[in-house]
Amino acid sequence: MVDSVLGIDPGLRHTGWAIVSTREGTSKPRAVAYGVISTDRAEPLNARLGSIYDEISGVIEHYEPTSCALEGVYFGLNAKTALALGQARAAAILATSKKGLPLGEYPPATVKMSIVGNGNAEKEQVAYMVRQLLQLDHDPQPDHCADALAVALTHISQGAPIKHR
Repeated sequence: MVDSVLGIDPGLRHTGWAIVSTREGTSKPRAVAYGVISTDRAEPLNARLGSIYDEISGVIEHYEPTSCALEGVYFGLNAKTALALGQARAAAILATSKKGLPLGEYPPATVKMSIVGNGNAEKEQVAYMVRQLLQLDHDPQPDHCADALAVALTHISQGAPIKHR
């Protein structure tokens, strides 16, 4: 049986997403696909949030993941940035909820610790380790994709419950 996790690195300007699969009987995860949803700052907020919701819904419909992992909020953000991040997270969470996916949430430090072994790791270190763990021939770009892959890998490594289809 193949299980797959949708990892999401939410952001109002850029939301990274990634599908990582695992096969029963093997501990080796595989990157299936990843990308980034970009919204235009000139667009109204409701249109930007609608785009995030629609794109995440489309990824779920296309790849049929069995669970979802979302990067949590970094509390060092200013209020305006935190509010924008919260709104993007809500759009992504709503898309996963409408599809009935179990959701795991991981603080950035937990993701970094899981992937790099250091909760204060730099983005470049995360991208490098994601590349190594998934045996990719390049660092995933942009960094939102690497972060989404890292969140999915963290979900798998935590032994999070995955709904089987």
